Amino acid sequence: MTIRIVRLGTARQPGEGPRLGTVRRPPRGVPASEFASQNWYDVWYPELSPSQELVKKGLAAKTPPAWARFVKGYRKEMAVPHARRSLDVLALLSQTADF
Repeated sequence: MTIRIVRLGTARQPGEGPRLGTVRRPPRGVPASEFASQNWYDVWYPELSPSQELVKKGLAAKTPPAWARFVKGYRKEMAVPHARRSLDVLALLSQTADF
């Protein structure tokens, strides 16, 4: 299963699989029991959240090129050792687990 970066609240793609919420804080005003049904995420995993600076850029990304810059920055942040190890574990699980 490929790991993809998607905007919170966007419609799920067919066969997308589980979503990890890599945000610093859960969405306000949304009961935790409704995170998945409202297309936020299935599991909260803040250890992989983007930096506060990058979050601001992502929130301001109103065009595809601006979103692409956010994605590029997020991938760069995820290349650091502690994040890379988490992603390696997730990648391994995606190859061996049935979701």
